[in-house]
Amino acid sequence: MISKSTKHDFEIIHEIINDASVAYKGVIPADRWKEPYMTKEELKHEIEEGVEIWKYEEDDEIKGVMGIQYKGDVILIRHAYVRTTSRQKGIGGKLLTHLMKLASVPILIGTWKDATWAISFYEKHGFHLVEENKKNLLLKKYWSIPGRQVETSVVLANTDNI
Repeated sequence: MISKSTKHDFEIIHEIINDASVAYKGVIPADRWKEPYMTKEELKHEIEEGVEIWKYEEDDEIKGVMGIQYKGDVILIRHAYVRTTSRQKGIGGKLLTHLMKLASVPILIGTWKDATWAISFYEKHGFHLVEENKKNLLLKKYWSIPGRQVETSVVLANTDNI
């Protein structure tokens, strides 16, 4: 079942993000990796900045999470993570499909350039990579990330009209 998370889910969301993010270790640039990948303070800040975290629950256990952030003329998909033990079961696709149905404006997704599995996942769901120049502008306009992260990231969109 997919539903919006509540404040009572915070600890589990934090746990899932840090469990699933291990997939990035050794893949993304070493200067962008840290442990934990996301601190509780960072997650709290993201939520305060308007990221709504949705959860996928099965057998009374949250198995995956994905955020959506409304930015006026676009929506950002943020913090998409599935527990390591629950991967390859369609959970990410179900969450993404659900969040796409909520959108009435273009959807943008930022991820690491070297996270080829993530890029393939989004492409399988109808997103395409945005060209480098446009990517840089979009990351600076809609995300609050350091310049080094802009250099090492990509943006995918569900439309050419962005």
